[in-house]
Amino acid sequence: MEEKHLERQLMMQNEMRERQMAMQIAWSREFLKYFGTFFGIAAISLTAGAIKRKKPAFIFPIVPLGFVLTYQFDLGYGTLLQRMKGEAENILETEKSKLQLPKGMITFESLEKARREQSKFFIDK
Repeated sequence: MEEKHLERQLMMQNEMRERQMAMQIAWSREFLKYFGTFFGIAAISLTAGAIKRKKPAFIFPIVPLGFVLTYQFDLGYGTLLQRMKGEAENILETEKSKLQLPKGMITFESLEKARREQSKFFIDK
């Protein structure tokens, strides 16, 4: 009985995780539409300004904007999420010590102790 309950909880958590990831990808794709339009207008305007005023420095803002555009495209349509997943798996396998919580894992006793101390704080006031 408990095993089925735990299995349902795990399935629900995974479903929530998948929905959150889908929202992140959808947000990135939507952002890409607006930022892509902004980037196109900015690139044309800056290039025209650089040619008209004969100052190539006007073109330099295109470089960092291009990095943002590329990142968002990679996140929304590319392989960024797969590469991040691979790196996360590598960290879990080879760098486990970097994942430990300060003061170790939270226990029921530590939560109860913190709750009692907090309730004493509010009672004293």
